[in-house]
Amino acid sequence: MSFSIALSGLKAASADLGVTANNIANANTTGFKQSRAEFAELFPVSSYGVAANATGAGTRLARVAQQFQQGAINFTNNSLDLALSGEGFFTLSDNGAMVYSRAGAFGTDRNGYVVNAAGQRLQVFPPIAGAQGFDTARLADLQLTTGDNPPRASTRLTAAVNLPASAQPPANGSFDAGDPTSYNFTRSVTVYDSLGAAHTASLFFVKGASPNEWNVHAQIDGSDVGGANALTFTDSGTLLTPANGEITLPGFAPTTGAADLNLTLNFAAATQFGDDFGLAELSQDGYATGRLTGIEITQDGIVQARYTNGQATPLGRIALANFPNPQGLQRLGDNAWGETFAAGPVLRGAAGETDFGLIQAGALEGSNVDLTEQLVNMITAQRNFQANAQMISTTDQITQTVINIR
Repeated sequence: MSFSIALSGLKAASADLGVTANNIANANTTGFKQSRAEFAELFPVSSYGVAANATGAGTRLARVAQQFQQGAINFTNNSLDLALSGEGFFTLSDNGAMVYSRAGAFGTDRNGYVVNAAGQRLQVFPPIAGAQGFDTARLADLQLTTGDNPPRASTRLTAAVNLPASAQPPANGSFDAGDPTSYNFTRSVTVYDSLGAAHTASLFFVKGASPNEWNVHAQIDGSDVGGANALTFTDSGTLLTPANGEITLPGFAPTTGAADLNLTLNFAAATQFGDDFGLAELSQDGYATGRLTGIEITQDGIVQARYTNGQATPLGRIALANFPNPQGLQRLGDNAWGETFAAGPVLRGAAGETDFGLIQAGALEGSNVDLTEQLVNMITAQRNFQANAQMISTTDQITQTVINIR
């Protein structure tokens, strides 16, 4: 009996050494979570046994439990390196099967999909077409686009201008864009047609003959568009007409072959105060074709492609997963875990939401192995092995003594 008890102790100490060795071997493995060997007593129980007199039968390895404490965050120069700070796992597709990992060392494959070293694809909640937000009801592979961002034709030009109340009508009463004496002030802005070609839109402000009255002339690429448009103000200097502050210009046909450029001038913020001309804003809503300049991933896991035209296109929001009992997950190797009944149902969400941590782009979560602690565990397991081996030696001597009794 003593031989089997000591043998179980040897096996337990050997298993403990194996777990410690695996932890030490993966001390520098990205996203690795250390394990802990947990043991249970062997105690034979029968219906007729006398518990008060029974001795134990040794020990056994009950389980190897994963320890999911946070690892250190190490910053890198790769924008696709992702570190999770807090709860949750990255969701990955392994040929259609969902696996979960804390290792965020990602790159792209030949088709632009974001993958890890094992070729498993990072999953995101896809953007909702034509609307803000993401479709959290389904998962999709994250694929980085490399094409240009399409242009957008200008449709609205906003001018927040102050026209001086003390201004006098110009000397030349017949407007001519080439004659500075025929207008009071002018400003220009670049607008874009449906092909992304740039055009110069100019506004000319002409003081009218009547008090509190101004005329606005618009030109695109030096061609008049719409003639004179009246702006009138109240005695307190606020805009009176047009009532909504908007002037719709007739269509302008670009020479680039693009569709007609239809602009609405917005003067809702126009005023007539004081003696100085001021322009607080002169903006438009179009933009040219944009080339990809980089990928940005926010703390909330939103992946955006940024372009030279100042636009940012959302590609998805990184899908995270959590479980009621993460220690029940099945280890699959390559820093990946699989769902099990013991782990409980998967809970999906995004970074920054309840029960989920934040994502740090350009960083990796290191192993949570404490080498000092593991070296102490190794010494302890070694001493346990030696003690059980000595127990076998002692039992052998006792048995030999019994055999030699005459």
